[in-house]
Amino acid sequence: MPIRKDMGKYDSIKPLHDCDLANETAVLINPDSLTLFSVSHHCNHSHEDVEMALLDSHSRSPLPLHNANPLTPPASSKLDDAQFSSPARPILRSSPQGQAQRLASLDVFRGITVALMIVVDYGGGVMPAINHSPWDGLTLADLVMPFFLFIVGVSLALAYKKIPSRGIATQKAVLRTLKLLFLGLFLQGGFLHGINNLTYGVDIQQIRWMGILQRIAIAYFLAAVCEIWLKGSDYVNSETALRRKYQLQLVVAVILTTLYLVLSYGLYVPDWEYQVPSQSTSNMASPKIFSVKCGTRGDTGPACNAVGMIDRKIFGIQHLYKRPIYARSEQCSINSPDYGPLPPNAPSWCQAPFDPEGILSTVMAVVTCLVGLHYGHIIVHFKDHRDRMLHWIIPSSCLIVLALGLDFVGMHINKVLYTVSYMSVTTGAAGLLFTGIYLMVDVYRWRRMNVVMEWMGKHALVIYVLAACNVLPVVLQGFYSGQPQNNILRLIGVTT
Repeated sequence: MPIRKDMGKYDSIKPLHDCDLANETAVLINPDSLTLFSVSHHCNHSHEDVEMALLDSHSRSPLPLHNANPLTPPASSKLDDAQFSSPARPILRSSPQGQAQRLASLDVFRGITVALMIVVDYGGGVMPAINHSPWDGLTLADLVMPFFLFIVGVSLALAYKKIPSRGIATQKAVLRTLKLLFLGLFLQGGFLHGINNLTYGVDIQQIRWMGILQRIAIAYFLAAVCEIWLKGSDYVNSETALRRKYQLQLVVAVILTTLYLVLSYGLYVPDWEYQVPSQSTSNMASPKIFSVKCGTRGDTGPACNAVGMIDRKIFGIQHLYKRPIYARSEQCSINSPDYGPLPPNAPSWCQAPFDPEGILSTVMAVVTCLVGLHYGHIIVHFKDHRDRMLHWIIPSSCLIVLALGLDFVGMHINKVLYTVSYMSVTTGAAGLLFTGIYLMVDVYRWRRMNVVMEWMGKHALVIYVLAACNVLPVVLQGFYSGQPQNNILRLIGVTT
């Protein structure tokens, strides 16, 4: 059997009629997320079977990390230096069916992100300091969305390691994207009216078109297309070959970043106005009209940025998010950093709708997913634990340094605008966290202490829909005694 040198290690190359992987499974979540996908490729199938796995992802076959023999006996639980720097064989403990264990660090990372999402969603009102930053700055809540985008990219690299048919893979990516878009419209478009309201339905003239799941869907689709169509066919036997294989994906990331910068700082933002319904009880009361003075370029403040202007022009202001994050700023709330009444002489833009998942900001969200895709390529092509972690730590650290430098020169870290500095610092933080989880879970195999996080990562979509989208509270409040106010939530002490 021929031998090739791969990243400093020697691995057997199987004949073309052999199948590297008995079965491949990768779980993609689109949370902040989120959705779970299972990607299964069997030797006796003529194409990759990519299907949605919403409830039972853990029952699918595990994901081998490389072309090692899945029957390799497990190494000792005590890892000495030689084992640490050896190919990733300690991770590949044999299962009863002779199949390798899945990459648990992906599920644990995803589970930690889901837990973080729940904490900031329900604890943000009590501790506004961990809630989303009103504008510039970075808080704990601001890490959730990019963390999910990052792990989607990592998972895509594993899911599309083998693509027998690019056309079929593209069709299934399109269908999956459409499912996510429709789910996002249902959950976040205004169809459900939230707690304290037992009605449902949405006015199409007021529906919110963008949202968390919609952003995830767009980022997933573009990253999937890049992985399906924009990678070379050469063997990767060096770092140069790795860069050459994925150079077109790097070009796409550079083009998207350049497009974002050109539009953000080059577009002219004219004066604009919006309406706020009158507080009067009379049906004849006309809405209040507010005018916002801009006439500028390159402004990154709440009122006159290009991100909001593009959304107003394309969607119309009536289709944007009605509770803008800047309404919690000191200029717009006497209870800042929480929502509150307007202070005296508040700016005219304080009540204007603004979508935190807008079109232009989603451009940089796609770049986050592409960076995660590169981290997944490291898993696919590097066999050595040290090599993998080194190739994660170095770019992660560089991204954080770049973000701090950009923030220092005036390109501030801003989640709502998804600035280049925000993309850099959050993606770098995601890379470092993933490296630490990989070391703990897949190298040293400390699995028991992370069993809850791993479970949450495998059921992320269900948890997101029930908890983060308020579906469970809305359902529970539908069971009441006499009056809707006497519902189960009140009975168990949950204030609605």
